[in-house]
Amino acid sequence: MPRGTELHGLNPCERLEACIASIKEFHADAEMCFITGDLTDQGHRESYDDFREILQLLPMPFHPLIGNHDHRKIFSEVFPEVPLDKYGFVQQVLDTSLGSFLLLDTVEHGKHWGSYCEKRGEWLRSQLETAGNKAVYLFMHHPPFKIGIPRLDRISLREDAQRIQQIVSNFSNIKHLFFGHVHRPVSGSWHGIPFTTLRGTNHQIQFDLNAKDYLPISHEPPAYCVIFLEPQQTTVHFHDYLDDSLYVKIPSTKE
Repeated sequence: MPRGTELHGLNPCERLEACIASIKEFHADAEMCFITGDLTDQGHRESYDDFREILQLLPMPFHPLIGNHDHRKIFSEVFPEVPLDKYGFVQQVLDTSLGSFLLLDTVEHGKHWGSYCEKRGEWLRSQLETAGNKAVYLFMHHPPFKIGIPRLDRISLREDAQRIQQIVSNFSNIKHLFFGHVHRPVSGSWHGIPFTTLRGTNHQIQFDLNAKDYLPISHEPPAYCVIFLEPQQTTVHFHDYLDDSLYVKIPSTKE
């Protein structure tokens, strides 16, 4: 939301600034930052302008992915350096020493549920083929599967989930899938691919398995994740950066 405005009784700009302040204090040595969307609530240009200004505080490169609340065209105008694929979708590949990071665009413009059309699937298949035997890490907004909260499952990737599943099933080098959208800390595996998502930096979705006709918004603490990647291990730490509970440093003892 634009500066000075609230969303569900909270101030998104202030909470994002607090998130970045925590990252700068404790994790300034991170190599890069991924933001899996949503980036704004209503896709307004003013919101993107404020969002971009806040992100400049990060000490490392950042890579934003759009979500269902975003506006692809306005986002690309405010973030012209973020690559698009040949069809105009916000998709890119980052080649690193640890493997290829594929950033997917799952947005169906004007809808809360996601999609992944044949054109986007063509890009994904091509990038996976190009990666060869290198490790691949997938980043997207909508999960391509159900998580068990009915109201959220209605706005997942729906029928296009099968397209992604059919594509990735032909590749055994996909190490992990990271996504946003659900505002919950959730992990598991999908067709053998480990996955992780987390709470947002503003409001959350309560753990309500009966939520069919409503979104159970909550004020649970916001979080970010710190990810350690190694050739044979992926470690994901969740940090509730506004948790003000007291902690005590206990002196170490001999083992």
